[in-house]
Amino acid sequence: MTTGKSDLVSIRVPYKNLHDDSSAPELELVDVHHRGNHRNSPPPNHSPSPPNSNNAPLLHLVLSCTVAAGVQFGWALQLSLLTPYIQTLGIGHAFSSFIWLCGPITGLVVQPCVGIWSDKCTSRFGRRRPFILAGSLMICLAVILIGFSADIGYVLGDTHEHCRTFKGTRTRAALVFILGFWMLDLANNTVQGPARALLADLSGPDQRNVANAVFCSWMAVGNILGYSSGASGKWNKWFPFLTTRACCEACGNLKAAFLVAVVFLTLCTLVTLYFADEVPLTTASQHHHLSDSSPLLDEQQQNGVEFSKLKPSSVMDESNSTQTEDHIEKDAELKHGNFKAGEDHAENVMDGPGAVLVNLLTSLRHLPPAMHSVLVVMALTWLSWFPFFLFDTDWMGREVYHGDPKGGTSEVDLYDQGVREGAFGLLLNSVVLGISSFFIEPMCKWMGAKLVWALSNFIVFVCMASTAIISLISIRDYSGGIEHVIGANEAIKIASLVVFVLLGFPLAITYSVPFAVTAELTADSGGGQGLAIGVLNLAIVIPQMIISLGSGPWDALFGGGNIPAFVLASLCALAGGVIATLKLPDLSSSSFQSTGFHIG
Repeated sequence: MTTGKSDLVSIRVPYKNLHDDSSAPELELVDVHHRGNHRNSPPPNHSPSPPNSNNAPLLHLVLSCTVAAGVQFGWALQLSLLTPYIQTLGIGHAFSSFIWLCGPITGLVVQPCVGIWSDKCTSRFGRRRPFILAGSLMICLAVILIGFSADIGYVLGDTHEHCRTFKGTRTRAALVFILGFWMLDLANNTVQGPARALLADLSGPDQRNVANAVFCSWMAVGNILGYSSGASGKWNKWFPFLTTRACCEACGNLKAAFLVAVVFLTLCTLVTLYFADEVPLTTASQHHHLSDSSPLLDEQQQNGVEFSKLKPSSVMDESNSTQTEDHIEKDAELKHGNFKAGEDHAENVMDGPGAVLVNLLTSLRHLPPAMHSVLVVMALTWLSWFPFFLFDTDWMGREVYHGDPKGGTSEVDLYDQGVREGAFGLLLNSVVLGISSFFIEPMCKWMGAKLVWALSNFIVFVCMASTAIISLISIRDYSGGIEHVIGANEAIKIASLVVFVLLGFPLAITYSVPFAVTAELTADSGGGQGLAIGVLNLAIVIPQMIISLGSGPWDALFGGGNIPAFVLASLCALAGGVIATLKLPDLSSSSFQSTGFHIG
């Protein structure tokens, strides 16, 4: 508390809903004749921390986001190997897609909450690194559970019959696998948000594009290494001790690949934690920010609110003034504690998963009109992509190589060979995706983001329709009895890999253009671009939930296999391309700037 002239009483008391950079948001009561002087002077004991205006060394930026490669390595293995593997534990093809439900659920709720919590983390190790470390440890535990699920199930009471001959369901192993799988999705979402935020914290204002390029490059490295690991069929030969009575060759390959993923992720995480020179958030003032749902205050209001109160000097003498000041100071301290407790409770409620989801849903009403078309096209785009993500390697094993994870020895071998070939196709897909990313921005400036996005959907339509055609031709040849002996026809194999390669280009567009379009449409929106990106995420995760729940039963309705889901995906891609052409707004081509990839 401060005193002014004899006719002035200036009191600072905490106020609940106004946030500035001081540790205790306050109201200041001053004389109207001296208002200007107090407005221009900073609050006592206030030392604001300016945003990072210095460019960080490039080497530090590169090494600070190596964890992206480690996470993406595991994600690549997850995409390429886990749908086929769950079927070897006895889970039918029609239900194998159900295990993927955790990804969209955690992406919808967990990642935004982790982002908010990391913003307010006051650990002495920094805001982001504790979450990165915790998430990485969870990933390591999850992949160990997945890799050793068959052995754990064996110990817990599953059949003791050799895995080469037993074709039934191993219930305990499947439950351990699902637990690890869901934990892996949860951990991936725990790491990815803080990892991106860490890079944004460290990079200077002139390094945003460079930092994003570095992050995406590490993700590409992780993809390439992960798919290469999944495509290798020699892990069980290099580490024969990993093959057991409950875990045959395919299981041994998966187990070894995931153990390599643990080692690689550990190395990448340690490098990130060491080189990320993060400044801890040590004062309570720095994590008191206005929430998206709070009223927007102008600059003067955020720095404090002033009320005037005249106290004639003739009314009180110096002694009475001192006593009154002491009384008010104690009262102010008491109120400060009460207000702070109430404020922290309110912020904890607003940061919860339910509040985040409600905030996203209610914000749909405040989006620019053009965003509704963007959401529709985005939903159709992901309805066309997710069947491919779920069943690409399974498609290679079943329809192209004519294997069966529950069949005889020769059929299991053919299926495993097809899965590895599918992982190789995903490797080629990642290479094309990385190369294509350099051409997205020039294409958008030349053709416009609207046409580029529509073009990507039409390419997906052609490719997904081609998978159905390739499957039908392959099955027709197989019915002659030849393919059962020699595996996949060479022309069919090449055509299948070409589909994987071609899909790399539209995938690069899907990972970047919709987010850039959203950023431009919501640039002047009062709700903020972060909230708009969160709403766009709804158009990604809801289609994923639909596919996870419906694709397996949909395939079973037509006799099994992956053709029905791929046909439906091609129709969704066609609809997405048509609606994008007719309904998406024409944006300024010259102002387009890619916001980078949003993967995982």
